[in-house]
Amino acid sequence: MAAMPAARPVRHIFRSAAPIAIAVFVFAVSFGVLAVSAHLPGWSVVLMSLLVFAGSAQFAALGVITAGGSILTAVLAGALLNLRYIATGIAVARSLPGGRLRRALLGQIVVDESYALAVAAGEPGRPDRRTLLVVGATLYTVWVLGTLTGTLLGPVLGDPKRLGLDAAFPALFLALLWPMLSGRHAVRCALGGAAVALLLAPFTPPGIPLAGAAVVGLWLAR
Repeated sequence: MAAMPAARPVRHIFRSAAPIAIAVFVFAVSFGVLAVSAHLPGWSVVLMSLLVFAGSAQFAALGVITAGGSILTAVLAGALLNLRYIATGIAVARSLPGGRLRRALLGQIVVDESYALAVAAGEPGRPDRRTLLVVGATLYTVWVLGTLTGTLLGPVLGDPKRLGLDAAFPALFLALLWPMLSGRHAVRCALGGAAVALLLAPFTPPGIPLAGAAVVGLWLAR
């Protein structure tokens, strides 16, 4: 009978997550600063991070709002970007303890980074539970604290363009996109989405080009 693999010490997990946590904190601060500069109440920005905890979706929604789009369009843009978590949730379901309700609550802290580290630390087909939960809880805490810090710094810093924080939107999405362009099919999906966004931008409300690009990208990726 094969021996069960030893659980990773928590300190080793923290060490693996530290560089990611620093980057997440910086992005969270940027999000908080940009959100309050768009005249969103600080409490609502922190609440969004508490409930959503998805950087790409939150930045997308904020981009729609700052461009003058509706709340409904902002929610749609964020939801489309988060569709990938359906597959992630299925993949980690067996690694989360408890019944359905508890697994659903724990699923709130599952993000791309915690999933990637858990897969690397686990066995084939079963992400490491401890890594998944420790990294997820760490990044969740860092994201919320970073957002809170940003909302407090926003009024002091003033115009985010002065610090170049307005570049956070394109920088974030380029950082998310670039590693995915590993084959012709991925490039075709990206170009298709970009073409739709450019075509829709001149004559549709803010947020519609992003939502349209996401729909076309998902359709091409099927």
